[in-house]
Amino acid sequence: MKSHYLLHAAAAALALGALSAPAHAQATATQQLLQRLHEKGILTDEEYAQIMAETNAPAPTPEPQASTQEAKQEAVAAAIDMNRIVRMTEKGIGLEVGPATIKFSGSINAYYVNDNPDSPGPGKTVAGGIASVATDSSNAVRNGLLPGFLLIDVTTKQAGLDIGAHFGMYPGINSANYGALGANNGGQPTALATAGLDFRQVYMTIGGKFGTLKLGRDIGLFGSEAILNDITLLGAGPPGGNVAPANTTLGRIGSGYIYTDFQPQITYTTPSFGGFQASAGVFQPLKSLTAPAQTNTAPGFQGKLTFDRKFGDVGLRLWTSATTQRHTTIGAGTGGLVSYTGRGIDAGAKVTAGPITAVANWYTAKGLGTTVLNLLDTDALGRPRGSDGFYLQALATFGKVSFGGSYGESNLDRTAFEIAAGNTLVAKNSSYVGQVRYGLTDWVTLLAEYSKAKSEAHGGNAADSDSIAVGAILFF
Repeated sequence: MKSHYLLHAAAAALALGALSAPAHAQATATQQLLQRLHEKGILTDEEYAQIMAETNAPAPTPEPQASTQEAKQEAVAAAIDMNRIVRMTEKGIGLEVGPATIKFSGSINAYYVNDNPDSPGPGKTVAGGIASVATDSSNAVRNGLLPGFLLIDVTTKQAGLDIGAHFGMYPGINSANYGALGANNGGQPTALATAGLDFRQVYMTIGGKFGTLKLGRDIGLFGSEAILNDITLLGAGPPGGNVAPANTTLGRIGSGYIYTDFQPQITYTTPSFGGFQASAGVFQPLKSLTAPAQTNTAPGFQGKLTFDRKFGDVGLRLWTSATTQRHTTIGAGTGGLVSYTGRGIDAGAKVTAGPITAVANWYTAKGLGTTVLNLLDTDALGRPRGSDGFYLQALATFGKVSFGGSYGESNLDRTAFEIAAGNTLVAKNSSYVGQVRYGLTDWVTLLAEYSKAKSEAHGGNAADSDSIAVGAILFF
């Protein structure tokens, strides 16, 4: 039945342009189309041989011909049926359905994490520190810096434009305790609880020779290269709370860069010009997590510039990005500021030479805070604090085995009105990370990691902790 259907569809698809052609020309055109269907894998070898034999068979006694109009209608209907055939995509996991291409990709990871905290005591309190302080070590089975995710991309071409709809769902494996930070709150390790779903991405794209316009929620521009090139993205890094695990660990967030976050935005990205590519966008303004109450009416703005080039066997990627947003404080009080502008800039490089990949990233900011955007960004009266940081990293790959290491730190300044004596505000968070990976299959990577974190306060307090993580991550 399938062979006769395909033959009928193939012949009908040609009928519109060959109704008046000689019989031998129609047969030749039909055979050429059948050959193309065979080459594309739509017809199996057996089907192709069978249908070709049928087309070469002596023609039956012709029946009375239908009208030209009826023949055209039948041809159009058959052509429509051909367009309804579902085909697999040439790359990745997906399918082509009519005018649209649907692709699926995703990741799952799980790690056994043991965290050894600093012992409580005088001089150990650091507000905003990433080092853990507790009486006992903790053990958890949890996600690393990445939660799991499932991405669905639906793309098509309409009116000469590349149109896309994109959805990214990021479920963690640990039970969620929903609060102000949604699924990213601390976890709830109790029976009958459920995992959290962080729906980070939902955006559309409109592209063409002019570049690409993105509208919706996706990863930000400022700080995005820092985290996307961080080796702890596949691992864990400092756990950042291991007793009741949240959706993710900290990785190098807060000890090398400020987390970029996924934000509502309208962003334009240019085509690549000689390796250079620029992006700029308007963003939903964010309120401070720790400053006095704010009402922010002006949008945020972010931009990024990248450069990619190969020099023989050496690959180079450079980047810089920036962000700015106006904050308005409600009831700032005596000596406080009614408004301030949070702003930051970063720059970095990635060099690949043979088996070695090295990364360096640096940032400086005012009124952005530390660890995540707008955390500890001002003093109690709304005056902005300065911050800066960097990380250095190297990864060497030999066959299926990779060895990596990195160091980074994030620094937060006091304002001129904050005293140093007895101040527990974090001055520096730093961490070392060592990592070993083994590529078990094309999809699965096994990983073992050691991290050591240290937090220092402006008033002299300090704490340090270390952790190990062992597990696996899968990408498809």
